[in-house]
This record gives sequence, structure tokens and C-alpha cells, in this order.
Amino acid sequence: MDLSLVIPVYNEAESLRPLWREIGQAVSPLGLEYEIIFVDDGSTDDSWAVIVELAGQDSHVRGIRFRRNFGKAAALTAGFRAARGRYVVTLDADLQDDPAEIPRFLATLEAGWDVVSGWKFPRRDPWTKTVPSRIFNWVTRTLTGVHLHDFNCGFKAYRAEVVREVRIYGMLYRYIAVLAHWRGFRVTEIKVHHRPRKYGTSKFGVGRFAIGFFDLITVLFLTQYTWRPLHLFGSLGLISLVLGTLINGYLTVLWFTGHRPIGNRPLLTLGVLLMIIGVQFISFGLLGEMIAAMAPREDEYAVREEI
Repeated sequence: MDLSLVIPVYNEAESLRPLWREIGQAVSPLGLEYEIIFVDDGSTDDSWAVIVELAGQDSHVRGIRFRRNFGKAAALTAGFRAARGRYVVTLDADLQDDPAEIPRFLATLEAGWDVVSGWKFPRRDPWTKTVPSRIFNWVTRTLTGVHLHDFNCGFKAYRAEVVREVRIYGMLYRYIAVLAHWRGFRVTEIKVHHRPRKYGTSKFGVGRFAIGFFDLITVLFLTQYTWRPLHLFGSLGLISLVLGTLINGYLTVLWFTGHRPIGNRPLLTLGVLLMIIGVQFISFGLLGEMIAAMAPREDEYAVREEI
């Protein structure tokens, strides 16, 4: 199998038939052996009936149906497990991603990249989505060192080994490129045509960006501190402990030089509090190191090839 297209579906019955036709028009001329995997994430409309109908018409179509809505990460994971292609392309089912871009994704993979992320340009969404997205993308680029313009874009292409190695859960699907980069895979992006939504309504609100920042903290911890938690908590604890010690040292000097009393000064409370917090952070780090040492340990490296 050359290509697997993984498409999460949630209440997108109206868009599935046009999407299927556009995918066929884009992929069939390439002469590739391909499959289209629709993952119905607990839809309450006729999405599954349409998928069954398409599978009966086209041997390229496969379907996976969840018992209830488990979220996009679960849908992608199920699709990745079922995918048989050496290349895997993901796109949304709402027709905003243009299947005509698929050959460009595949050409970029053929050029030697492992992950190709889409950059919706220009983006056809209201400002309530684009402005928070720009802030979110800037923060993510700055903290992760992965220089993509659109981490939220669901239109991506991967080599099969990427989706086998990178595990996602919760809302971490938007950080697949970051997790892949940390595993040593080569990540790039291409500008893609983005279309206005034609059917239905968006499944995401502004609140997802707040959740996204929490997920970003999770990703940073998973990629950099999973097996060395003391480096994170110890650094924070050391900073807090040093600041508290300096404050209390300053007050001690004042006390010995006759500037009394110091017991009712808020600065003393701050200094003591910082020292206590510093000790606690260091203790958390040591406990984390003990847990990490006892946990089943994955390899901290990724082998590209052997001869």
C-alpha cells in the first residue's frame, strides 16, 4: 500500500461524498495504491451510513466507528493503527482542506522529509479564531523550537514510521509535529489552499486555545523532562531557594546592624515562603526521579537505519 488517508469524522454527513470524489480526483491520476480510512468519532447524524455507502461503492474506502465521541486524538490513533500505507495523510472532513494539495504533500515527503505540516494560507476563518491562533502558534514556536506557522492544521503527511512511533492522547494531536521533531524526524511545512466551511458548524471554540496551552506544557514536559524531572523541578526549586536565602540574609544583616524589628516585615514572610517552596520543588524532583527510575523505560534514542 502506497498511501493511507486518515479522516476523522464527527457529524459531517453532507461533506463526505464531495470529499470522497475530490480525493479520487486528486489521487487516482498518481497511479498509487491507496486507501481512505474514515473514522466516525461517535457521530449523531448520518455520517456512518454515508461511510458504509461509500465503502460499498469504492474498494478504497474503509470505515471505523466508535461507540461514542472519544475525540480527535483517539480517531487519529485508530486510523494510524489501521493504516497500511508507507505514507499517511490526515485531513479534516469538513471540506476546508483541499485534497488537490495531496500530490504536493507526497512530493515533499519524497524530497526527504518525514513530516509535512500544512499552513492554511490565507486562512478562511473569522478573526475570533485567527487572532488567538496566531498567538498560540507564536508561543508554541518559541517554546518548542519547531518553526511552523500553523500547528493546528489537520492537513499533514507522514512517513509510516512516524505514526508508529509517536503516540498521542487527549488533545495532543496538534503537537504531533513537535513530538516527531523530538524523536529526530525531519519536519517541514507547505502553504495549502484553505476553503471556507460549506456544511455544518465548527466543532471547536475559542476555549480550545486555553486547553492548548496546558497541552503545550504537557508536551514540553514529555519531550524534555520525562526521564529527568529533577532538572525541571530542581531548577525552579533552586531559584526559589536562592532568592529566599538572599532575602533572609539581607534581613539578618539588618537585624545585626540594629534595624529592628524585622519580624513584622512582609519581606521576611516572602523570604521564608520562597525557601519553603524551593525545598518542596526539589523534593518533588527527587520523587519524580525515583518514580522514573522504577517505571518501564523507553529508549531515549531513535534509530533511523542499520546496515
